[in-house]
Amino acid sequence: MAKLDQKKTPFFDKIKAYGKSGTTPLDVPGHKLGSIHNEFREYLGTNAFLLDANAPRGLDNLSKPKGVIKEAQALAADAFGADHAYFLLNGTSQGIMAMIMASVRAKEKIIIPRNVHKSAINGLILSGAMPIFMKPYIDTELGIANGIDIDELKETIEEHPDAKAIFVINPTYFGVASNLKEIVKIAHEHNMLVLCDEAHGSHFIFNDKLPMSAMEAGADMAAGSIHKTIGSLTQSSILLTKGNLVEPSRVQSTLNVLQTTSPSSLFMASLDTARSFMATKGSKLLDNLIQMADEARKEINQIDGFKAITKSDIINQKGFDYDETKIMVKVSDIGITGFEAYNLLSMESNIQMELAETHLVLAVLSIGTTKKDLDNFVSGLKKLKDYQKDIKIKHKIRFTYPDSYTRPREAYHAPKKYVRLEDALNEVAAENIMVYPPGIPLVIPGEIINQEILDDLEFYMEQGSTILSDTEDGYIKVVDKDLWYKYEGDL
Repeated sequence: MAKLDQKKTPFFDKIKAYGKSGTTPLDVPGHKLGSIHNEFREYLGTNAFLLDANAPRGLDNLSKPKGVIKEAQALAADAFGADHAYFLLNGTSQGIMAMIMASVRAKEKIIIPRNVHKSAINGLILSGAMPIFMKPYIDTELGIANGIDIDELKETIEEHPDAKAIFVINPTYFGVASNLKEIVKIAHEHNMLVLCDEAHGSHFIFNDKLPMSAMEAGADMAAGSIHKTIGSLTQSSILLTKGNLVEPSRVQSTLNVLQTTSPSSLFMASLDTARSFMATKGSKLLDNLIQMADEARKEINQIDGFKAITKSDIINQKGFDYDETKIMVKVSDIGITGFEAYNLLSMESNIQMELAETHLVLAVLSIGTTKKDLDNFVSGLKKLKDYQKDIKIKHKIRFTYPDSYTRPREAYHAPKKYVRLEDALNEVAAENIMVYPPGIPLVIPGEIINQEILDDLEFYMEQGSTILSDTEDGYIKVVDKDLWYKYEGDL
């Protein structure tokens, strides 16, 4: 448990005092503590601008903290059970890239599940590391991955004993957690670091009814989205480290490569206060949230044709644990896809879901969720019955494991060309192509494009999903293998 006074908010207190000090602002930012009366300032008010200072004397420096930022980060480390904490202002994506860059160098191996977020692939591009992909457990009914198979992990380690690190998603976007404590034990027995994408699990440490957090399990590093589940401003996250296998100076220098040199004091203040609030009040509020979510699931499961996924359902599909602050609802049994349900809930009931998949929609809850929110959700689902169809949704998301032609970094820097989608079979991808959310690539740089990838891409496009890539309509960017010989092996 926390040992420091978690009621303290040292950075927020200092920046608040500065904003009220009457300072003459002859530095940046240009709004001069809210002196420009544009439409945004008139709507937002003065206080946000008074907190938006650039790092005046006495307010510390994020690149080399020695004062109130250092104190605020120490409080965060204490609250999350870590040895060190680092504020991230470019999202958890920055933390994931930093973990990989700080742990695995060019051409070294990292064991990693294939259902990772695009930021992990970008970390491979920046570091030059070689991914060794593992197959997660697959829930074939819902078309989602349910975490790491321990036997698969052991086999992968036996085949690649020279790997430097193991990357774990704790939990998946859908809330499924792996047996992290066992994974850490196995990894450390083989002198491998454990890096955790905890974008959707920052709240775990604050309630024992939730899955085990990365720091509790003894992981070496974890990046968490405080903005997703704890309540700081969007884009503000945290990187945590623990143990003697991680060198703090290397972590800080890596973050300085990726971090802006003009960090937002507003974001840091929101991190400071969100941490304090959760550390002092979070356990009780999470108890209440878990109870409300359980009641909502029971109500949903009384609606004919819908299935709200329970922890027991996840465990029956070989998931190890489940974050019960998420509500996953299978809607495909009434003849509509999750994509249709997502749009209908928005248009008919003014409900914004987190994401849709072929068979389901996902609601992400937090201590800010109210009983009224969940009542509206249940009512909105009942309205979907008006759109019931007498058809069977057949498409199941495939989890393909394309053959690798080269490392992501080499493919990223290789000569490229555009080809039409119908001509892309057996070409080597030169970019990430993904549906967002969740941002898990269908194909990554260096992988050989197979027919299943093209079929899935066509399906998602037909559903109106947001496809993130550099690809022009009808085209895809691939490696120009005719020019490859000039670059192969140089990066």
